[in-house]
Amino acid sequence: MKSGVFQISALGAGLLALAMAGSPAFSVRANAQSAAPASAMSRALGTVKSVNGNSVVVTESGSQEVTVTVPDGARILQLAPGSTNLKDAQPATLSSITVGDRVLVTGKAGDSAGTLTALRVILMKSAAIAQEHEAEEAEWQKNGIGGIVRAIDPSTGTLTISVGAKKVEVKTASATKFRRYAGDSVKFEDAVASTLDQIHPGDQLRVRGSKSEDGLSVQADEVVSGSFKNLSGLITTIDAADGTVTLKDLATKKVMRVKITPNSNVHTLPPQAAAMLAARARGGASAARGQGAARPEGAQAEGGMGERGAGRSAGADLSQIVSRLPQQTIADLKAGDAVMVVGSQADPGSSNVTAITVLAGVEPILRASPSGSSDMTLSPWSVGGGAPEMGAQQQ
Repeated sequence: MKSGVFQISALGAGLLALAMAGSPAFSVRANAQSAAPASAMSRALGTVKSVNGNSVVVTESGSQEVTVTVPDGARILQLAPGSTNLKDAQPATLSSITVGDRVLVTGKAGDSAGTLTALRVILMKSAAIAQEHEAEEAEWQKNGIGGIVRAIDPSTGTLTISVGAKKVEVKTASATKFRRYAGDSVKFEDAVASTLDQIHPGDQLRVRGSKSEDGLSVQADEVVSGSFKNLSGLITTIDAADGTVTLKDLATKKVMRVKITPNSNVHTLPPQAAAMLAARARGGASAARGQGAARPEGAQAEGGMGERGAGRSAGADLSQIVSRLPQQTIADLKAGDAVMVVGSQADPGSSNVTAITVLAGVEPILRASPSGSSDMTLSPWSVGGGAPEMGAQQQ
């Protein structure tokens, strides 16, 4: 399972919330060293890569590594996933820290870059995070729905989203939690606390809450949104050393530069799947089946291209199929390849996009939808229903 909405409360609302809270979160004085001025304090937030004696290597967002020295006097506290109150933390020891755990370290910067001497370590165990992840996955699977934002009524706190051909009202309240995908990051765990007024028409949105019996409204407990850029066209240049490709977007006719990072997903659509999706985009899915075209692997899964998926849009089917394809790299792409891209932008008006997903092998689809129809765009999550699967690899 790729990192996604499920990790938000386990990571974002726990250690990340403490990290964002400022000095009050770091006011616990473990020993005399803790009296250092707040301005002199440094911190590291990330996943434990290795532990060697009293040295812990922490991988932060962006794959930056910090080597943390944990002296005997450092205070180590273990916190349950989702907790944001240090009063709930339990004392732990250096031996409690293992590879894969999440830690928030505060202390003094070392003499060299990327080093830190810990005064305090707040620890979330990977096993506890996984258990929380599973519980949240089940909750999102049962009570989650997603789609494209079509309208917003700030006076009532109601959003209207389209889920395929269906319109669904999302009703928010003061207790609703909002998260938003970071515009310059393809890691969904970088989603930050947000508000209703940061959501705009055209955004993609997932909501978890109580659904009405007819499924046409949801009382939202949690909303996750993002503004994503969908591109399609032929690759014109590839710079493997820089991790970038350029293409002329079919919809806007604008030349775009796509950055492919280690967190980006790169896939190639099998020819048979591309042909069937192209036929569906032209309204000829039944004809394609009549010609005996074989179903791609995984097509019988719900939301795929089996009979149960016949009433769904080709775009929904595309996102479902992509989630099952093997991972590739920029080395598997070449100039002239037809690709579809979904990415994030720090600046909506920029010609630069950081790729979340790059899908090659889509020439039949682009021929069937030469103007880049919104019916055949990728999504960073599967907006047709079920659990959200983000397009960034778990770290």
